[in-house]
Amino acid sequence: MRGGRKRSMIKLKFSKIYSFACGRTTLRREHSRIGGHGHSRVVFCNEPDRFEVGVLNYADNSVRSTKYTVATFLPKSLFEQFRRVANFYFLVAGILAFTKLTPYTAVSAILPLSIIIGATMVKEGIEDWRRKKQDIEVNKRRVILHKGDGIFEYTEWKNLRVGNIVKIMKDEFFPADLLLLSSSYEDAVCYVETMNLDGETNLKLKQGLDVTSSLQEDFKICDFRAVIKCEDPNANLYSFVGSMEFEEQKYPLSAQQLLLRDSKLRNTDYVFGAVIFTGHDTKVIQNSTDPPSKRSKIEKKMDKIIYFLFCVLFLIAFVGSIIFGIITKGDLKNGLMKRWYLRPDSSTIFFDPERAAAAAIFHSLTALMLYNFFIPISLYFSIEIVKVLQSIFINQDIHMYYEEADKPARARTSNLNEELGQVDTILSDKTGTLTCNSMEFIKCSVAGVAYGHGVTEVEQVTGRSNGSPILHEHINGLKSKSNEIGDSRDRKEPIKGFNFTDERIMNGNWVNEPFADVIQKFFRLLAICHTAIPEVDEETGNVSYEAESPDEAAFVIAASEVGFKFYKRTQNCLSTYELDPVSGNEVERINFHWERHMQVPSNLSYDANG
Repeated sequence: MRGGRKRSMIKLKFSKIYSFACGRTTLRREHSRIGGHGHSRVVFCNEPDRFEVGVLNYADNSVRSTKYTVATFLPKSLFEQFRRVANFYFLVAGILAFTKLTPYTAVSAILPLSIIIGATMVKEGIEDWRRKKQDIEVNKRRVILHKGDGIFEYTEWKNLRVGNIVKIMKDEFFPADLLLLSSSYEDAVCYVETMNLDGETNLKLKQGLDVTSSLQEDFKICDFRAVIKCEDPNANLYSFVGSMEFEEQKYPLSAQQLLLRDSKLRNTDYVFGAVIFTGHDTKVIQNSTDPPSKRSKIEKKMDKIIYFLFCVLFLIAFVGSIIFGIITKGDLKNGLMKRWYLRPDSSTIFFDPERAAAAAIFHSLTALMLYNFFIPISLYFSIEIVKVLQSIFINQDIHMYYEEADKPARARTSNLNEELGQVDTILSDKTGTLTCNSMEFIKCSVAGVAYGHGVTEVEQVTGRSNGSPILHEHINGLKSKSNEIGDSRDRKEPIKGFNFTDERIMNGNWVNEPFADVIQKFFRLLAICHTAIPEVDEETGNVSYEAESPDEAAFVIAASEVGFKFYKRTQNCLSTYELDPVSGNEVERINFHWERHMQVPSNLSYDANG
């Protein structure tokens, strides 16, 4: 019996019923590298204070996304400001203003630059402080931590250490990269949402090892000890190689047991996990880079304009200095100066006809400082003010408010606001983009017969634009028919994912169809061939479904509305209620059990007799 079950499990490994296929990991070629270069990490589960852990010196679980620290703010921010060509030019001009070459006081050159640099640094500091507050908020999130003796208490994320055992509840984020030990399901299965990592809304299914699946109670964690040897921190989200030594046995680990930081637990009451990577060692942080000092296209284009103005300025100073040198050289006649009134009393080199070349050079420097306001020093400051105002408008823009998640737009940095208007190409897959991750069951074809009278939104829009009278009549007919049905019985609430109307199928009328047996098999397959999890409302008894994709959810909901209601999933079977065509009563069926060596539709079969 045990051997038969084992063969059945191996066979199911390649099944389309993914929820029963995962977690049966086998030793692979990669596991031979454990302990070598790049695979030297050692984790002592439930022993974070062990001496060896202190020697290994793993990172703590606090994260930082700020550009500056208290020590680096002044030098780094000054460097960022003087990367701008105009600011650097005015800095040089301000330094030269302390010499005798300047035609004005040094204060008039330094003060405007100081105000502009100071205001920009204040703006940078405020934005970085906001990032710091967000980091503090993340680091102070709370998680249930095993303190010892089977006692679990809340602690902050930043206090987690490698080897800790944590308990994550439904709809909570994972505080670090965890090894899945067990879950509220007997087979240690859990569903994970990785939207923050890869943007996918479909749920990922994870499964712990069989040897740890029994750790479902708090007190059972007390005596759990294991040693995990795995790969070093890296940025690959989709691979994980390691092994776990537990009760003198070694078990291979894969990405199927890894729960990544910032992903969310869904459709599972709770999971127990061991902390593998913390803080900046986690895969999501490894994928991120230090906050860069980005420059927008407009700012880069402004630099080109400034370079052009520099060329014009140098040309004016150069031509002026040559003319000045020629005139100065001819100013001396018979030992007397023609324009004696131009020479300052305390210096003669600037207007000395005998040293006209030197006078021309000094005049060019004076001209550069005299005409330096040809370069608009207030331009950058004006743009900074505009960017700050843009950020305020973005944060308060009602059209950028996401009502479903109750999240407004948040401009974390104002340096790249104008880049939003420069986007001309978006590369994206069509899944979820065109459908808005919303799928509806409208029509189906069974045994060559089309069922369903629903009309898609695309068909409605196309019909209106083309002025199709047939489509208008069809839509009006459906509305009048639905009104008649609504008058005869209580009207049901609209069901998300279900837009199917056909009296030949609904309300058990499918039993009167010529191919009733095929219709029965069709909707039965829709009811059992999926990875959805049913959630039963204890008060109302209504069943809702959480699926990996909206496609699966639409199929299961359609089967349920027709009369094939999937209501229970366990490790070994799926249970449904469906209408018995002989008696006309609703009966319970166990449609799948892996010990029966069955496959549907190509590698899973079902027993019609339960």
